[in-house]
Amino acid sequence: MRTKLLILASSIGMLGWGTVLPYQYAYAADTRGWGAFAAALASSLFSVGALVAAPFAGRLSDRFNPVTVAVLAKLLAAAGVASLVWADDASTFLVGMFVFGFGLTASTPAASVLVLRWAGHADRRKVFAYKFTAESIGMAVGAFVAGQLIDLSRVDGMTLAFVAAGVGFALSAGIIRVAGIGAPADEELEVAAGEAEPRVSTVEALRRVFAVPALRWAAVVTVTLALGFYAQFESGLPAYALTVLDAPASAIGLAAAVNCVVIVLLQVVVVRLTAHRPAGALLMVVGGIWTLSWVVLSTAQLVSPGVASALFVTTFGIFAVGETMYAPVLNPLTASLAPKGLVGTTLGTFTAIQTTFSALGPLVAGALLGLGFAGGFLGLHLAISLVATYGAWRLHKVLRARPVVERTGDTVPAPAGAPATDEAVVTAAA
Repeated sequence: MRTKLLILASSIGMLGWGTVLPYQYAYAADTRGWGAFAAALASSLFSVGALVAAPFAGRLSDRFNPVTVAVLAKLLAAAGVASLVWADDASTFLVGMFVFGFGLTASTPAASVLVLRWAGHADRRKVFAYKFTAESIGMAVGAFVAGQLIDLSRVDGMTLAFVAAGVGFALSAGIIRVAGIGAPADEELEVAAGEAEPRVSTVEALRRVFAVPALRWAAVVTVTLALGFYAQFESGLPAYALTVLDAPASAIGLAAAVNCVVIVLLQVVVVRLTAHRPAGALLMVVGGIWTLSWVVLSTAQLVSPGVASALFVTTFGIFAVGETMYAPVLNPLTASLAPKGLVGTTLGTFTAIQTTFSALGPLVAGALLGLGFAGGFLGLHLAISLVATYGAWRLHKVLRARPVVERTGDTVPAPAGAPATDEAVVTAAA
C-alpha cells in the first residue's frame, strides 16, 4: 500500500511540472517580454536549484527519515511555483524558478530511497517503472490540459497553471506523509538489515561513491542520456518546435501527451520483457533510440510546417520507447552499486551531476536557436546520444567483469566462467 501511495503522490506532483515547464520559455520570452536570454536563464536556474538540492537532499535522506525530507521538499516546490503568480519582473520570476527546481529535485532522492525501503528487491524495477509511468501521466496530463487552457498572449495567461502546480505539490506532500505513517524508523531499518555504520563526511562519502568503477561509467551514462532528451524537454525542444518548425503551441502539449500514452501502453510489457536483461545492454538500446529520435528531428525542418509538427510529435513517441527502459533500470542499478549506508547520497550525487550539465542545456539551446544555428543544436544532441551509447557499452563491460552478483538479497560468488548479470550487481566496497 505504501508504494501505491508513493506512486500516486509522484503522479499528482508531476502535474505541476507539466503545467509549467513546457510553456515557461515562451511565457517569459514573449508574453512577459523579458527576452530569450531571460527565458533560457529561468530554465537554467531551475536546473541550478536542482543541482544545489540533490546532494543536500541525498545526504539528508541517509541521515534522517526520507518521508520528512520528501514532504518538506514538495512543500517548498509548491511555494516556489505558486510564487510565480506574483512575479512582476524577470528577477522575481528567476528566483521563483530556482526555488521551484530546488524543491522538486530535493524530493527525488528521498522518494527513490522510499522505493528501495518499501519494495522488495524483486519488485524494485517494477515499482520504479510504475512510479515513472505515473509521473509521465502526471506530466502529460498537466501539459496537455495547460496547452488547451493557458493563453500566452496575456500576462495572466498562466496564473491557473501556477496555482494548479502549487496545489498538486502540496497534495503530493500530504499523500507521502500519510504513506509514511507507521513505517519503520531509519534506525530500525539499518539494524534489521545489518547496515548501521558510523557517519562519514561528505568528502569521504563522495570518495567512496566514485571509487567504484561501475559508478563512474554509470555517471557518464546518466549525464549523457539526460542531456540527450530530458535537458531539452522543457525548453530546447519546445523552442525548436516554435521557432524553427513553426509548430503551434498546442503541438507541444500533444507531443507530451503522445509521450505519455506510449509509456503507459508499453511500460508493463517492456518491464516484463526486460526483467532479466542486463541493465548495461538496455541502456545501450536507450542510447540508440535517443540517436534515432534526433535523426528524425533533423528531417523535420526540411518539410512543411504541418508535416514538421507531426514529426515533432512522433519523435516524442520514439523518445518514450527508450524511457520505458531508462527509468526502471537506472535508479535500481545505481542504488545496487552504492556503498553501504550511502544509497541516498549516491542517488543525490548522481542527480547533482546530471543537473550540473543539464543546467547548461537550456542556455546552449537558447544561444544556438537564438542565433539561428538549428543544425548545431541538432548535431550536438545527436553526438551526445552517441556518447551515451558508448558509455552504456563500457558500463556493460565493467559490470559483466564484476566477481559478485546479488541473488535473493545475498551476495554470492558468480559461477566459474559465467559473467555477472549487471542489473543485480552489488559493489564490493559495500
